[in-house]
Amino acid sequence: MNVLRQHAEEQFAHELEEISKQDKNTRPTSWNLSPQAVVQYLMGGKLPNGFEVSPKYIGNRRLMEIAVATLTTDRALLLYGLPGTAKSWVAEHLAAAISGNSTLLVQGTAGTSEEAIRYGWNYAKLLAEGPSENALVTTPMMQAMRKGKIARIEELTRITADVQDTLITILSEKMLPIPELNMEVQAVRGFNVIATANNRDKGVNELSGALKRRFNTVILPVPETMKEEVEIVQHRVSSLQKALELPAETPALKEIQRIVTIFRELRAGVTADGKTKIKTPSSTMSTAEAISVVNNGLALAAHFGDGRLNAEDLAAGLVGAVVKDPIQDKVVWNEYLETVIKTREDWKDVYRACKEIVL
Repeated sequence: MNVLRQHAEEQFAHELEEISKQDKNTRPTSWNLSPQAVVQYLMGGKLPNGFEVSPKYIGNRRLMEIAVATLTTDRALLLYGLPGTAKSWVAEHLAAAISGNSTLLVQGTAGTSEEAIRYGWNYAKLLAEGPSENALVTTPMMQAMRKGKIARIEELTRITADVQDTLITILSEKMLPIPELNMEVQAVRGFNVIATANNRDKGVNELSGALKRRFNTVILPVPETMKEEVEIVQHRVSSLQKALELPAETPALKEIQRIVTIFRELRAGVTADGKTKIKTPSSTMSTAEAISVVNNGLALAAHFGDGRLNAEDLAAGLVGAVVKDPIQDKVVWNEYLETVIKTREDWKDVYRACKEIVL
């Protein structure tokens, strides 16, 4: 199939198969891999036979160990942090490695209803036959419970509080009552839930105390060092470049370092050398956005340039990532250009390219 984006368990099927062959540790019931092997899959590295596993998460290994250990218990896992800190990416790969299926997903929005989490009805059958199992429409949550798999909930705090609370019985009692049929669905061993939430949504739909107690929270931070963030961007850009079949050269390390430097400085409100304080924009300036800027630049270089990524290719995506508010962010960006980028001798091309874009 010529799909734009494969599921994690399909894209990395060879790695999962090889890790499974080498995995000699105890596997919890219904798990495809042991907890140690799941962490190995996430963090990457060499297997005993020399097989190279690509890193899916570049950061603190202990955070991944805590996340995986949580899923072996009766508590659900909440991945929490700023937008662009790989919460959804980690959740998908955890589900792929543990269950071999990352598609049992509930997307949280303001319009997500109780039926999207619990169950729904085929109303044609319901009218014709009355309430019956045949008329029941199962949800990803119900399927995960029946099969002993991992269910995922994206953007939990975007879901209204009354709908969130439908999770309490599922997470505490490990069962889903269906009063219309006088029956219940009991979770099979291996079932658990991974939810994600970003702290920019704090105050939108806060989790109740009862629901918070059902989750173990792991906060995914922004990359700690410049080197770490550059490595993340390089790895993801390389992966996406292959998937999108962009006919451009692999971006030079220098260009990625410059983009990451700009993002880190605007995010922190201070230059890398710590000497100059700068204003921060309203945008999150996340690693995910840095990856997007580089990919956009590669597309421009491939289709409208000479195939080599340069400052002109990066400028449009860079300005678009920073200036979300046309008034406030425009001031922040122009000040940063004049006080920081303009003063760097080997950044003249970036300065000129960004100044040419009319805001």
